[in-house]
Amino acid sequence: MKLFLPLILLFCFLITPSSVRSQDAVITSPNKDINMKIFIENGTLLYTVNYKDAVILEKSPLGLQTNEGDFTTSLSFVEKSENKISKTYTQDKIKRSKVNYEANTLKYTFQNGKGQKMSVLFQISNNDIAFRYELPAWGDRRACVVVEEITGFRFPSYTTAFLSYMMGPMGAFARTSPSYESGYQVDVPIGNTKSNTGYVFPGLFKVGENGWALLSETGVSSLYCASHLSAYKEGLYTVEYPNQKENNGFGSVGAQLSLPGATPWRTITVGKELKPIVETTIPFDVVEPLYEPIKKYKHGRGTWSWIVWQDNSMNWDDQVKYIDLASEMGYEYILIDALWDTNIGHDKMVKLIEYANSKNVDIFLWYNSNGGFNDAPQGPRNKMSTSVERKKEMKWLKDAGVKGLKVDFFGGDKQETMRLYEDILSDANDYGLMIIFHGCTLPRGWERMYPNYVGSEAVLASEMLIFSEGVRNDEAFYASLHPFIRNTVGSMEFGGVLLNKYLNKGNKEGQKRQTTDAFQLATAILFQNPVQMFALTPNNLFDTKDFVIDFMKKVPTTWDETLYIDGYPGKYTVIARRHGDHWYIAGVNAEKEPINLKLELPMYAATKAQLISDDKKQEIIQKEVNINKNGILEVTLQPRGGFVLSK
Repeated sequence: MKLFLPLILLFCFLITPSSVRSQDAVITSPNKDINMKIFIENGTLLYTVNYKDAVILEKSPLGLQTNEGDFTTSLSFVEKSENKISKTYTQDKIKRSKVNYEANTLKYTFQNGKGQKMSVLFQISNNDIAFRYELPAWGDRRACVVVEEITGFRFPSYTTAFLSYMMGPMGAFARTSPSYESGYQVDVPIGNTKSNTGYVFPGLFKVGENGWALLSETGVSSLYCASHLSAYKEGLYTVEYPNQKENNGFGSVGAQLSLPGATPWRTITVGKELKPIVETTIPFDVVEPLYEPIKKYKHGRGTWSWIVWQDNSMNWDDQVKYIDLASEMGYEYILIDALWDTNIGHDKMVKLIEYANSKNVDIFLWYNSNGGFNDAPQGPRNKMSTSVERKKEMKWLKDAGVKGLKVDFFGGDKQETMRLYEDILSDANDYGLMIIFHGCTLPRGWERMYPNYVGSEAVLASEMLIFSEGVRNDEAFYASLHPFIRNTVGSMEFGGVLLNKYLNKGNKEGQKRQTTDAFQLATAILFQNPVQMFALTPNNLFDTKDFVIDFMKKVPTTWDETLYIDGYPGKYTVIARRHGDHWYIAGVNAEKEPINLKLELPMYAATKAQLISDDKKQEIIQKEVNINKNGILEVTLQPRGGFVLSK
């Protein structure tokens, strides 16, 4: 008996513990900095994330609830498999034109109490985690509805958050919300983030001294709804599906899937510092183009009368002035905004397009997206909401020589609305038209998925500077956030660079701008979008310094490389972007006092460059600076001011 007892104990150790341990899976990044563990505990699938041995996420839940089976409880392990991914792709609409993506993958398969299987596919690159649920067919069942997701993010209690509220449904102008146009809570303890409506993606978190984490999602198409972060409850944020009241209550809040099928990707970008947050390309790394472009689309800059001159400018004479402005600036486009259909008309628009083309300027036209889901009165209405009308209108647009559309007023994240986004994009490509979305949701990998997609608002953008004194007062504060949060995951059609001192046609009194001219120039670099309609006005050609106009004539909107230089969200930001061989460095200050910075700029080492900045009176100045062989530049950012450096 004494002989057999150790053998029995050894047998128990080898069999029982190993079967428990076999449920656990560990996946690391290629450089080993990220360590992610996946395991089942008390029937629930959980995961943790460490970065350089520091905790980023504590035990956090995974799982879906479908109308065919519950995959949140009573789960058991089935199998796991590992692999590697290595790919290189080019993309001319994001922050980097050539991307090398390498990741380790883990597919973790589990089953519920009914024996139905499901998998979670994880892909981990050096600073990014992406994962999605993959649903097989279950016997004869070839379709299901995902009704809820319990994917959660449990940060350590000392974490602070940088979050934007999810707008409530059927509110704001003409019942068009949610449209991702809220302000931010910044550096707030997570226990104080308890919005009833939750928070939009992306969300940024500072995990004490452990590092930073950015949460978002990508790969949302017509096959699923978009989601957002829930309110903070019981120490946890979860993935939350749209509010039933969105889009006037029409459409379901979950997702209808053909089986086998998959959810969009949930993404987590981590870093000890902010550099990986600003430079991440994960929204595009894990998606692929959904169709081929019918032609090569031309990106660029444009003018836009509505932003400062508003509705009254929607007439022939004022549009001619803005076409002439675009031509003088060497810009590729003019955006003709709402009400053109009644104030100018389709027939005269053809003549206006001919005039623009004679000046080497092409046209974007504004459209209202709405059918039956909001009350926005501006026209053209009901031209984009149904296939028949959309194709009729797009044929006319193609024949008239229009190059792109700005489609406005969506107000929802349901799968029903995602289908409308995709239908507009797909049909527009058939007619060679680019698409900008406004009053809309966050783009989720769309720059890569849809070849003719060229930007979304989805931010408290330039129009609110016209309408709200509070937003004007906080303009620098918001600008210092966008490169770290909203704009780091997707193109942002902001419509900025306002050079009028007063944000109206008279430019003498009224809505006074609170930021400097140098600040405004810096946002042309900080805010990334492949087609950007700038808020210049014809009078700026005469009431602004020549070097300011010269800079705006040369500024590009597409980039080959983007680098984080310095900054802290909500305080100040310095970003470098490269177009071809030409580097632009830009910074803004959101603080009430000047900031003295010592910047490391190796791309400018031992060279001369042109620095545009503010003097102590906050007047814009330009001077030539010599940068030493170590690439060090000392610069002072005035309050609500900025700078740009270029050759």
